[in-house]
Amino acid sequence: MKFLDLAKVTIRSGSGGNGCASFRREKYIEFGGPDGGDGGTGGDVWAEVVPALNTLIDFRYQQHFFAGNGKPGMGKQRTGKDGDDIVLKVPQGTEILEDDGETVIADLTEIGQKVLLAKGGNGGWGNLRFKSSTNQSPRKANPGQPGVEREIWLRLKLIADAGLAGLPNAGKSTFLSATSNARPKIADYPFTTLHPNLGVVGVDQKEFVLADIPGLIEGASEGRGLGDQFLGHIERCAVLLHLVDGTAEDVAEDFRIIDRELELYSDIVYAKPRVVGLNKIDALTDEEIAEKREALQQAAGARVYLLSAASGKGVTEVLRALWTEISAQRTEAAAEDEDDAPWQP
Repeated sequence: MKFLDLAKVTIRSGSGGNGCASFRREKYIEFGGPDGGDGGTGGDVWAEVVPALNTLIDFRYQQHFFAGNGKPGMGKQRTGKDGDDIVLKVPQGTEILEDDGETVIADLTEIGQKVLLAKGGNGGWGNLRFKSSTNQSPRKANPGQPGVEREIWLRLKLIADAGLAGLPNAGKSTFLSATSNARPKIADYPFTTLHPNLGVVGVDQKEFVLADIPGLIEGASEGRGLGDQFLGHIERCAVLLHLVDGTAEDVAEDFRIIDRELELYSDIVYAKPRVVGLNKIDALTDEEIAEKREALQQAAGARVYLLSAASGKGVTEVLRALWTEISAQRTEAAAEDEDDAPWQP
C-alpha cells in the first residue's frame, strides 16, 4: 500500500426534497382538503476514524463525495425519503482543514471519532403545513433547502510516542529495524526512506510506538531534498530521538543543521524533549568516540548517548531514556484528564 499523507477532496451534502402541494377529494368522503407531504431531508457528510488504516491513498482515486438528495413529498400526506449519508473513512491522526489549508475543522485522534462536515438541507413543507382556520385551501409548498458544497484538505499526522530525526544515513531506519518488527528500506545511500515508518518498540516490558521520517538536509525548510513535508508526523510525539552519524567529520555541525531545521519548521516540534544519540560507534576508535562525544555534548547542551544500531550496543539505554520521557508525559496527561473530569459525589 502506497503512503499518502495529504489529499484534497470535494464534498457536498444532499439537498432537501421539495414539499408537495396536493388536495384530497374523494367520492363519498367529505371534508377534502390539502394533503401534501413534506420533502425528505438531504444526506449529511461525515468523517470517521476507522482502524487498520495508515494512509490517505484511497482519496487519490476518489476526490468527490456527494450525499444523497431528499425525495420530494407526495400526496396523501406522504413524506419524501431522506437522502443517504456518506462517510469519509480516515486513519487515526487525520486533520481536516478548510480550503485555505490552514484553518483546522477537526483533529481526529481517536478510533471511532466522528465529525459532521456538511449538513444536509431540510426538506420543504407540503401545503398541509400551511392549513389554518383562515386558509383552508393553501396552494403553497416550500422548496427543499440546497446542500452544502465545499473543498477540504485531509492531512495525516501519524500517532507515535517517539520520533526519529537526523540527517540522511544517520542510521534511523537501522535503529527502527533493530528495535521493532518494522522493516524499512536500508541502504548505504541517502534518502532510502521516502515515507514515514512506524514500529512498536519494547523495553523493560513496556511498549511504545516509534516513528521514522525521511532524513532532513540543510535548507529542508526551503524545500531542499524532500523538504520538511514529513515533519508533521512527529508533531504528536512526546519525545524526539536525534541521531547523529558518528562517522561524520563534524558531528556538531550535523546536529546544528537538524536543530536549525526543526526550529524553522515549528516552535512546537523544536520545544519537544530530545534524546541525542551518537550512532555507529562500532566504526570508531575509543579516542574518536570520546572526541566526538565531547563535541556533540557542547553543541547539544545535553547528555549524549553512545550507541550502535547495527550491533545493538547502547540501544537499550536509549530506549529507556525515551520511555522515561514518554511515561512522564502520559502521567501528566492522565492527571489533567482527571482534573477536567466532572465532580461526582
